Amino acid sequence: MVFAEPTLDTGNTAWLLASSALVLIMTPGLALFYGGLNRSKSVLNMMMMSFSCIGLVSVLWLLYGFTFSFGTNDSTNINYILGNFTKYLGTKTFASEIWGVTAAAPNGTGIPTYVVLVFQMMFAIITVALISGAISDRAKFGGWLLFAFGWFTIVYVPVAHWIWGGGFIGGNPLHALDFAGGTAVHINAGSAALGLALVLGRRIGWPKQNFKPHNVPMVALGAALLWFGWFGFNAGSEVTTDSVTAMAFVNTQVATAAALCGWCIVEWLRDGKPTMVGASSGAVAGLVAITPACGFIPPYAAVLLGLVAGAVCALATAVKFRFGFDDSLDVVGVHFVGGWIGSLWIGLFASVAANPNIAAVNGAKDGLFYGGGLTQLGRQALCSGIVSVFSFTVAVVLGLIIKKTIGFRVKPEVEVDGIDLAEHAESGYDLSPTASGGTGTVSLAGVAAPSAESVPEPDVEKVAG
Repeated sequence: MVFAEPTLDTGNTAWLLASSALVLIMTPGLALFYGGLNRSKSVLNMMMMSFSCIGLVSVLWLLYGFTFSFGTNDSTNINYILGNFTKYLGTKTFASEIWGVTAAAPNGTGIPTYVVLVFQMMFAIITVALISGAISDRAKFGGWLLFAFGWFTIVYVPVAHWIWGGGFIGGNPLHALDFAGGTAVHINAGSAALGLALVLGRRIGWPKQNFKPHNVPMVALGAALLWFGWFGFNAGSEVTTDSVTAMAFVNTQVATAAALCGWCIVEWLRDGKPTMVGASSGAVAGLVAITPACGFIPPYAAVLLGLVAGAVCALATAVKFRFGFDDSLDVVGVHFVGGWIGSLWIGLFASVAANPNIAAVNGAKDGLFYGGGLTQLGRQALCSGIVSVFSFTVAVVLGLIIKKTIGFRVKPEVEVDGIDLAEHAESGYDLSPTASGGTGTVSLAGVAAPSAESVPEPDVEKVAG
């Protein structure tokens, strides 16, 4: 279908392209964050689960994910469950279509549909990758890829339509709000992570053995890349550049900063010392919590949200020990809990004055503290609850099917020795003493040290003298 003289907004298009690149860098950042938190003998397997999502989900999103998520609601869809089956299929060319002028999207954005496709592609990639942190140290790579394919298709695609594509949660009749993915991304992934952790069971030796992070600087670097990319994640979700874009950008910064402080305060009071891992995790918790609310609440409420999310998520990471489920890298404690806090915060502090689109786009209400009563709070809770149950249930079913067919967990001896060599034929840290083509060892500078035979014997008399 060709549309005559589409109106292109070069500024909005440039911003969304830049935001797409920012969101993409979050997945390598997640790989570093999860990799550093993991044990050294399985660090590459952990990172590969994130990187593989970039390859797998990118192709699936182009082929059918985008059209099922953002295709229009009409007679071809199933009661607002999925978007139009044929509108954006991967075989269809829509380069001349302009989002917001000829498509069902925010009016007047003037962005080519291909740009919106690639922006939302990056969201789909990292959402699937988030789940992997709950099953580190024990999952087969092939089992993970099969699960990622199934969960993306059955869960992420319809949930994205329900919330952002005009489906029944974000549109008619629930009118729940999710600016950039608190429910669609973090609650969704966190619920699946819990289900998958229960299916795979505990790691050998957990919780008695030491499972501390093997590389704290890697954790900090990963958190920094996540923080950097998250500005595209949140502010880019306005799909244009206006005052709401600026507010989302500011809220992302101050909420994350406050959450970092909140987590460190809890550590200081509970354990006697704040840690770098805690500060990094607190920042991620703040990023998660502000995501659904960043375009709907004023900055002071974002600071309060960050403080609460940082403190509560720090405490929530201990829940797995009480209930006995092995969520390896605290996906549930950070993403599920943080996503719920952020979603409910909309029901408390959402302000139509701060973002008039709240009412204009889908008829949502002010939050409780802005005179809107409990209406929006109830909508947020119902939306988050629906996604939680749906994602958890499908993840358990998919996990059990994979477990009973091709197997989802590596053999015990592989788990003890480390998955990297068994699954990927490489290791994260090659500490072998020999250099290729010689008998000397390799120095830190990469230069072969002399062999023992080439080193002259010391003059004993001179040394003694």
